[in-house]
Amino acid sequence: MARKDSTTQNNYTADQIQVLEGLSPVRKRPGMYIGSTDVKGLNHLITEIINNGMDEAIAGYADHVKLELLADGSAVIYDNGRGIPYGIKEGYGVSALELVYTKLHAGGKFGGGGY
Repeated sequence: MARKDSTTQNNYTADQIQVLEGLSPVRKRPGMYIGSTDVKGLNHLITEIINNGMDEAIAGYADHVKLELLADGSAVIYDNGRGIPYGIKEGYGVSALELVYTKLHAGGKFGGGGY
């Protein structure tokens, strides 16, 4: 394939680089985070949620994980683990619950101290 002439109007420069903040990258390209936006992506999300519940059970913090597949194609996952803390997170001024759901890479189990 011939290389395109870089002197044309279609130069690729730093001006074309975008920085998406917060959850914007997930909203713009969800497939990059869950693999796809079809049934495979839903399966991936369900697997992640079940894994979180199983992690709680294995660590001794839960003894019940339940998956319901509903007639409309959706799923409901229950567990009786610790859940997400809801106290105010020092340095952020919002609850840990809000932080986990609104800030990428926020969570309590990255350093191994969550168990």
